[in-house]
Amino acid sequence: MPTAFITGLRGFTGKYLAQELRAAGYHISGTVHGEAIENAEEFAVDLCDLNAIRKVIARVQPDVVAHLAAISFVAHGDVDAIYRTNVMGTRNLLQALAEQEKRPECILLASSANIYGNSVEGLLAETTLPNPANDYAVSKLAMEYMARLWLDKLPIVIVRPFNYTGVGQTLNFLLSKIVDHFRRRAEVIELGNLNIWRDFSDVRTVVNIYRRLIELAPAGETFNICSGTAASLGEVLDMMKRIAGYQIQVTVNPAFVRANEVKMLCGDSSKLRGLIGQWETPTLEETLRWMIDKRT
Repeated sequence: MPTAFITGLRGFTGKYLAQELRAAGYHISGTVHGEAIENAEEFAVDLCDLNAIRKVIARVQPDVVAHLAAISFVAHGDVDAIYRTNVMGTRNLLQALAEQEKRPECILLASSANIYGNSVEGLLAETTLPNPANDYAVSKLAMEYMARLWLDKLPIVIVRPFNYTGVGQTLNFLLSKIVDHFRRRAEVIELGNLNIWRDFSDVRTVVNIYRRLIELAPAGETFNICSGTAASLGEVLDMMKRIAGYQIQVTVNPAFVRANEVKMLCGDSSKLRGLIGQWETPTLEETLRWMIDKRT
């Protein structure tokens, strides 16, 4: 049974990817934030500690790696932590993997579509020039450039997921917050920028694609993970109105408004489809129904 090593194993995406890979016949191991469960293949290790991650990699000897651990909230207040975790944490992981005699068959690194920034183009392809608009996006782009230094040593695949959601996502993410308010039948919801469009996917679809990329291992390549369709925030609120059966009052809280908000993010998935073909995915409304049903 091959071993899949997932950083951020207990995170939102990590839990779903672990289920996906376990069902495909992998033994699962990985890093967690906080205390590890006794006798489980979990390691409470700070990726910014090179010696600590060296010891873990030497012990696990993974066959494939999915690097998901990161500070992924754009409005995270500690800028220093964003860069240390997202750039140096990734570099430490790659160095530890490169030092092992056994080389993994694939190392999947999760970047972000936020690197494209406020692009004026329609569909954003992998060839679209980056234009990051916040520290999180800059840190992910820096991670990508840093990772390319290891391409002659490691089979790295970079993915740029656009927005995705599902049951279990924390409430500081937009769709989870909206679903939670409708589930509680709140009268009012405070939001920030209303004039935004996003390419939303279902987390179950995203991890299925991750698994297929890990198995194919197209080393040195970068792929958008997206649906190719953008929905406005107003459309999302209308969907939730239909699902929940009532209208919520929306107010703009100036504290939530970001001056450098990315207005439109919609991805071109043609490169990915050219490699793995078509895939089944729920509609956004089906994903929202799943989320509100599981939260009641």
